[in-house]
Amino acid sequence: MGFTYSKVILFSVILFTGLFTMSLFMSKTILAKWFDPKHEQMVLNRQLLELALKVDSLGLEVERKDQFIANFQRVLSGDTSNFEDPAKTLGSDQQPVAKPTDLKATPTDSVFRKDFEQSDMSLIALNSKYKELQETFFYSPITGFISDQYDVKKGHLGVDVVAKANEPIKCIADGTVVFSSWTQDSGYVIMVQHRGNLISTYKHNAQLLKKVGTFVNGGEIISIVGNSGELTNGPHLHFELWYNGNSLNPEEFVTF
Repeated sequence: MGFTYSKVILFSVILFTGLFTMSLFMSKTILAKWFDPKHEQMVLNRQLLELALKVDSLGLEVERKDQFIANFQRVLSGDTSNFEDPAKTLGSDQQPVAKPTDLKATPTDSVFRKDFEQSDMSLIALNSKYKELQETFFYSPITGFISDQYDVKKGHLGVDVVAKANEPIKCIADGTVVFSSWTQDSGYVIMVQHRGNLISTYKHNAQLLKKVGTFVNGGEIISIVGNSGELTNGPHLHFELWYNGNSLNPEEFVTF
């Protein structure tokens, strides 16, 4: 096989084509990451677009969930006007469990509901004057079990929550401390004024951590559970709620 100029030219063309193709490929892939400033921007733009699509999807899902909860709350309160099936709100393809026409109250249901609203077992949410409190989220001041419940007839205007000694007590909502001192019967007492003329009271503390005039956030530690005062027989929190000068049953608003 002899040496000819045509073979050299053919070999040169093949080599040049290979090198050119490889260079072009590398300029679009590996080298672009190192030297091309537009490449990084394109990658960031692509990621930004994907995140924007995810945010839009999450926003739509949150809106549907909020609408579902609003419909559910209206049904629980007895308002079935302009009823919208929750299954449709969430985009479900399943058949609704109940039709709007099935939710119309019968005469028997109306009588039962009237008697229930007039009884002592009536939900406090049915009373419009407590609507503002029902829409407020309350933190649990302490975790424990209730040893003595709210009972107006006995003059026990709060609940006693038994807990371990030195457990921190948290404020149920944002507010301002209006009382923080020692009393003979209740020991160390702290009271917080919240919006809507609501006052929360925490008694028999071992230590008070906030002074009068201090603004506290919901969930912030304000005292330490204890056994102070004459009217106590062990470490516990006596917790009271007062609204417009009237005592409330804390168990109807706060979870312990």
